[in-house]
Amino acid sequence: MKSLIEQHLPALTYPLYLRYWLASFASVGATQLVTLGQGWLVFELTGSAWNLGLLGAAVALPNIFVTLVGGVIADRFNKRVIMMTTSVLTALMLALLAYLDWRESITLLQVLTIAAIVSLITGIEWPARVAIYPHLVDRDHVMNAVALNAVIWQATRMALPALGGIVIAFGDTWMLFAAGALGFFIMYLVMSGIRIHMPVANAQSPFGQLMEGLRFIRDSRLFTALLAITFAGMFFTSSFSQIMPIFADAIGGDERVYGYLLTTGGLAAVIGTAIASRYQHHPQLGQVMLATAILTAVSVLLFGWVSIAALLVPALVMTFLAQLFASIFTVTSMGVMQLSVPDELRGRVMGIHAIGYSLVPMGGLFLGGLTEWAGAGFALSVGCLIHIVIIVFAGYRQHLIRNWSGALASESATAADSR
Repeated sequence: MKSLIEQHLPALTYPLYLRYWLASFASVGATQLVTLGQGWLVFELTGSAWNLGLLGAAVALPNIFVTLVGGVIADRFNKRVIMMTTSVLTALMLALLAYLDWRESITLLQVLTIAAIVSLITGIEWPARVAIYPHLVDRDHVMNAVALNAVIWQATRMALPALGGIVIAFGDTWMLFAAGALGFFIMYLVMSGIRIHMPVANAQSPFGQLMEGLRFIRDSRLFTALLAITFAGMFFTSSFSQIMPIFADAIGGDERVYGYLLTTGGLAAVIGTAIASRYQHHPQLGQVMLATAILTAVSVLLFGWVSIAALLVPALVMTFLAQLFASIFTVTSMGVMQLSVPDELRGRVMGIHAIGYSLVPMGGLFLGGLTEWAGAGFALSVGCLIHIVIIVFAGYRQHLIRNWSGALASESATAADSR
């Protein structure tokens, strides 16, 4: 068993990374439950796709603005302390949300306000989170650590939405928020016990450090192209999950169907993550990334139309394929970037990459507005077509991306080490 883990999951052989990885299940699982609960609570309070979009904006906008600063903070201060502080603050805000919901005095404004505050905190946490695990494993196992980190998100997306739907059906949404507060408190406890030396850079001014990270991305065709495709995919395509209650309702289902759709996507994402780890040294890695990005957009487009036709099984199939392809693209592209960025810039550069996750709820506002105006099928068609155009112009027209191979990723890692 030990040799099997060493062969296929080498990052888990590092005790500190293993503790961090296991603790992340608690905080990431908490995030999944809270996202599910907030979406359903807003839908129950208002029944409006536009208000679901507003929830997305409340989650996204503060996070986008603070993440840039969060990257600088991650490179200037101890990442472990940052994560401990943000975990406690998030737990307190979720406990407040649970209390207000339990009293049945919650309003839409309160939900949006607490979501925005948690988003501000997360904007500081995320750059530290994505930059810390390369300090917990050797560089040879960074790609494996990236994949395992993605497994956490996908596994919790697979298991928790259905469970959350059952909790809502037989209990109430406040239970999800209380569980979320507990999850972040567990993350705090585990991080407080991790001791590791992490050098920080603070010779420059914070503004100078921020500009240094932005210049690195500007001067790298690899990063500009991959970030453009990632951001477009998160905003125009993956954001369909933000208005998922609308599609569950169109199919004719309730909160359990909502949970089934999210769980199916989570299962596909776990499988996609496992597949992606096998492509890290593929000679046509660039083609794999671009093809899976295109297939993600096509699958989401088809999901929209079969959902409004009230076809549950085809909708589940399209959800599965969309999340499968999206997971492969996300893991492979993020792995390439992790191996290509110098350690001293990791917090800032990967923090900017983390903005993409904030674009998912922000894209929900875009899709929610289009849905209110012209229908869900039209909204997804517009979003997916824009995504495909950006993939073609940012990816397929770039010789560097089209011909990128796993061997080049390894060479980039060596070059980053020598800087």
